[in-house]
Amino acid sequence: MIKLSNVSLLRGRKMLLEDASAQVFPGHKVALIGSNGCGKSTLFALLRSELTVDAGDCSVPGDWRIVSVAQETPATDRRAIDYVVDGDKHLRTLQAQLALAEQQEDGVQIGQIHGQLEQAGAYDVESRAATILSGLGFTNSQLTAPVTDFSGGWRMRLNLAQALLCPSDLLLLDEPTNHLDLDAVIWLEKWLQRFAGTLLLISHDKAFIDNTVAQIISVEQQKLVTYTGNYSAFETQRAERIRLQNLEYDKQQQKVAHLNSFITRFKAKASKAKQAQSRIKQLEKMETLLPAHMASPFSFSFAPPSALPNPLVQMEKVQLGYGERTVLEQVKLNLVPGSRIGLLGRNGQGKSTLIKLLAGVHPPKQGIFNTAKGLKIGYFAQHQLETLDPNATPILHLQRLDAKATEQQLRDYLGGFGFNGDEALAPVAPMSGGEKARLVLALIVYQKPNLLLLDEPTNHLDLEMRHALNIALQGFEGAMVLVSHDRFLLSSVCEDFYLVDSGHVASFTGDLDDYRDWILKQQAAEKAKANQDAKDEAQGEQTSKPERKLDRKEEKRKEAEFRKQIAPLKRAVEKHEKNMEAHSASLANVEESLADTSLYGEDKKSELMALLDKQTSLKQRIEEEEMAWLDAQEQIEQHREAYDIANG
Repeated sequence: MIKLSNVSLLRGRKMLLEDASAQVFPGHKVALIGSNGCGKSTLFALLRSELTVDAGDCSVPGDWRIVSVAQETPATDRRAIDYVVDGDKHLRTLQAQLALAEQQEDGVQIGQIHGQLEQAGAYDVESRAATILSGLGFTNSQLTAPVTDFSGGWRMRLNLAQALLCPSDLLLLDEPTNHLDLDAVIWLEKWLQRFAGTLLLISHDKAFIDNTVAQIISVEQQKLVTYTGNYSAFETQRAERIRLQNLEYDKQQQKVAHLNSFITRFKAKASKAKQAQSRIKQLEKMETLLPAHMASPFSFSFAPPSALPNPLVQMEKVQLGYGERTVLEQVKLNLVPGSRIGLLGRNGQGKSTLIKLLAGVHPPKQGIFNTAKGLKIGYFAQHQLETLDPNATPILHLQRLDAKATEQQLRDYLGGFGFNGDEALAPVAPMSGGEKARLVLALIVYQKPNLLLLDEPTNHLDLEMRHALNIALQGFEGAMVLVSHDRFLLSSVCEDFYLVDSGHVASFTGDLDDYRDWILKQQAAEKAKANQDAKDEAQGEQTSKPERKLDRKEEKRKEAEFRKQIAPLKRAVEKHEKNMEAHSASLANVEESLADTSLYGEDKKSELMALLDKQTSLKQRIEEEEMAWLDAQEQIEQHREAYDIANG
């Protein structure tokens, strides 16, 4: 196991960890959390033996294969799939040794190396690499494209694919979801749930942590504090501990009152729809967990817009695209004050294209697109981080927007976004991605927009800044359109979801759990189709047989045989559905018990731990049943396709 005993770590003159201890057992999945700059990535470097402790002891099993994601991608003409396989150094070494043995015509050596290659998984490595790349959003044509064809974000996906392909005893993932879309995040979750080794994960995505780990190690005041359970369990335990200690709790009451009034207002107009009920629960949960974030350095809100025309945007039969290529057609969407829309859809389907239209980046190809007089847009996209003046300071950026404001007013404002003291006077150039993202958000909020367009706003933001943004968006009075892989943010701030898929934009009636199921079914169907295409290609083109019509009796017999063939699979589907319902009901009971504040006293610690273990176990069972359900559904589809092909 990994054992840290009384470890102290310095970075320059800054003490990151002091007399900190923690341990991680083999096969456990653990999230390492804490504010930006607290030492999480430095701790990963320590585990990779790139650093040594300044005091104490760090022990990692010497025979463990440790894999992490490379931070840089060389500019190479290697095919994407070859580049991913290159990450398995052991396999590539064996292949080089085989080539040498073949050149020397050493039969004994050739036989031995073939055996080692089989153990290393050489004979299906390209298939495994293609599966991983597909899950991360790469198309079949991109698998053979040179690495130099891809942008920085896509190159980071290639590096992630390398890490996932390599056999590992310890997998270190530092912000793996930053460059992923929601469908790729869902795929990665499933992959990590099946990963048999030890996982250490740094992430600021609450839902991703919740669905991936069963233990939290939190960096708090230069110590490592271990919590049992996922992120939700951590928040509950930490919030209750803070309540019991009553540390500066009063200053949270204003936020609690603000959020509570919003919940009450939303309840009054919400329907019985599953999506609406899901959002109410999420908001109530946020209110309960506010004390867990009371030490946050971030605090800001959106001022009321100077004007709120109604409607803000009207779209009717709009067609979008680039040059000759059409991406979306027949789009109908009206935005009014109070609209809170989350855009869902797989990578490349047109979510960002739609937001760019709303932002005025490009016009529609055809259709009606009207914007109100007085429309004021706040547009956040990743490329805007690069539009900041690298030589200017945060204060100078604001002064260019408002020359009349005093320096103290601007300092006070920037303090809510974490730019305190000299940080407000430091140039942008050396800032981290997170600091630049906070500054762009500060500039947007300052301008009092009445339409917010947010395209992956939480990339690079830590958990506390995400929480502050979430709270601020609750009070925003204008319209909002959001694209994000952060499901906690989506479910907290969006009242309506629209699915962007196959060239169309349509209302999505379910919640994010339903969207996850939709994504998994799409992936299963694509996998089944790929398998069938591969089978057809392997068989080669056969001379088509003359068509013959089955008489009704023969047709009924074949249908009966087909129903008999899939009957066990249908029973399996029903069994897994019942098991999911039963486990979900049990999980609801456990989570209701965990809401009891009396559980968090020292005298009930064992009872709390038992409930948290049961919560983790039930979530794992639900995931297992869901995967089995999807497998059974996929097999039914494969049988159906085979039946249809055989019978015309």
